[in-house]
Amino acid sequence: MSSTRYIIVTLLKVLVVIALVIILFVAGTMIGYGVVGGGNPKDVFKEEIWAHILDFF
Repeated sequence: MSSTRYIIVTLLKVLVVIALVIILFVAGTMIGYGVVGGGNPKDVFKEEIWAHILDFF
C-alpha cells in the first residue's frame, strides 16, 4: 500500500469516527431530554435549553 493511500484511508477513518461521535451525541441528547427528562426531543436544539444546561457549569 502506498503512503498516500495509507494517509487517505487513515483520514477517512478519523472522519468517520468524528461523524459517529456527533451523530451519537445528538441522538443521546434527544433521547436523554425526551425520554428521561420528559420533554420534547426536538426542544434539545433550542438555544434556551443549552443556556439552561450551561448555567449548571
